[in-house]
Amino acid sequence: MTRDRVELTNRQVELLRKLYREGKTIEVHTVEKTQDELAEELGITRQALSNHLKVLKELGYIRTGRGFIDLTEKALELLGEKKGDVFIFVKIEPTKRKEVYDAIKKLRVKKVYRVTGDIDLIIEADKSRLDEILEEIASLDGVKETITHVVLGVL
Repeated sequence: MTRDRVELTNRQVELLRKLYREGKTIEVHTVEKTQDELAEELGITRQALSNHLKVLKELGYIRTGRGFIDLTEKALELLGEKKGDVFIFVKIEPTKRKEVYDAIKKLRVKKVYRVTGDIDLIIEADKSRLDEILEEIASLDGVKETITHVVLGVL
């Protein structure tokens, strides 16, 4: 057993598979700051911040760990930042693919998938930023077409 590669037991792998199958994907927004840094920036004591974080955690708005705080989907919805997902299908001129790929990697989107078939990319983004993202994509030399699909719900 090396430090980089730990051998898992069959039971541990089985447990991971079960957790994956039964788990739910949740979106988080991670802040990688210490509580001391946050307290100082907010102008409050570390104890006061700790009390606020405890309440937010109990209510399901955040998860905390050493050096990070995750805002959950519930927090993003409360803040008006979670407005639904969109998928943007992008067709690209074959000779311009590398330049377009490089530019799209810099966009503030959730994920970008390279795919086979009639389109070249699928961009997963938040609906609240759709206009901005479409403008940026449209300005790229080599983009032939975009098709946008707004998620209505998840089954």
